[in-house]
This record gives sequence, structure tokens and C-alpha cells, in this order.
Amino acid sequence: QCPGIEPLCLDLADWDATEAAVGAAGPFELLVNNAAVAVLQPFLEVSRAALERSLDVNFGAVLHVSQIVARQMIAQGVPGAIVNVSSQASQRALRDHAVYCSTKSALDMLSKVMAMELGPHKIRVNTVNPTVVMTDMGRINWSDPQKSAAMINRIPLGKFAEVDDVVNSILFLLSDKSAMTTGSSLMVDGGFLVS
Repeated sequence: QCPGIEPLCLDLADWDATEAAVGAAGPFELLVNNAAVAVLQPFLEVSRAALERSLDVNFGAVLHVSQIVARQMIAQGVPGAIVNVSSQASQRALRDHAVYCSTKSALDMLSKVMAMELGPHKIRVNTVNPTVVMTDMGRINWSDPQKSAAMINRIPLGKFAEVDDVVNSILFLLSDKSAMTTGSSLMVDGGFLVS
């Protein structure tokens, strides 16, 4: 659907396969890290498997893919932009989201460190932090009407985000219209954090 964009299908937890696939796909000027898993478990029931999978995808994959792409950007000597898709859950505790909230908080801080270290190479790094987005994962995790109503009631705009809400924010952060923006988190949460 998007000219010039070639999707790669691989297990991002497999660093060797990722290195081979992403390394061969460049050169890059822009990167969006959007892979995520949300295994919802109460704190006292968090499994090692859920923790490891979440860390691998929500944090480790972003770090690794960004390293590969940033090295290529630096070698090309051209400015670049990286947007990491985080979550409002990085800044607000949510029941049954111990691992998800924690990995997204780690992603926010990683993004700030990346912005600081990559800035001298003219590579900007930001996050978008949406509320629940009506993707397949969002629908599965928020399908209970009582659970979703409680969350929607805390969002001043009174609804969950649609995919286009997040896409438009990402496009802004990738564009020259945000040329002076790096190390920032753009909340796409309908005002959730102010409620």
C-alpha cells in the first residue's frame, strides 16, 4: 500500500536473523519501531515466559533494530528520524499490565538516551504514546465492555484511538515539520494523562 516500503517478516527476538534481514534492507532515512506484545497478567501471576517475550519484543527488538538502522544512517552521513511506538501505559499504572507498563517505560527512557547519543549525527528519536488503539491486539485486550467503559470514562475525548490517529502523529514526527523535536513523547491519548 505504501510505495518504497517493503515489509520484512521475522522473529525480532532472533537477533541474528534480524541483523541479516534488516542489514540487507537499507539504506534507511526513517524508522518506525511498532512491534509489541501485551501479555496481561496480574502482578502476582506474571510468568517468566511473559516477561521474557515482552522484554524481547517491546524493548530488545527496538534497541537492536535501531542500532542496525542508526549505524547505516551514520555511515550514509544523512539526517534521519526514528519513532518508537510506546504507550500511555509507560506513564500510568494499569491493572494486569505490570510487564507491559514496565517495558513501555523502559522504551521511553531508551528513546531519550538514543536521542541524546544520536543527535550529534542529526538523527532524531521520539516516541508516540497512544491510549488503547483499535488494532487486533487492542480489541482482544479491551473486549470486555466493563473494562473498556472504565478506561474510556477516564479519557476526556471519550474514545479509544484509531490507527490513523497514531499514524498521523508518527508521520509528523518523521517529517521536517518536527525538525527541532527529539527526545520527546507525543501523547496520543485523548487526554488520558490529564484526567
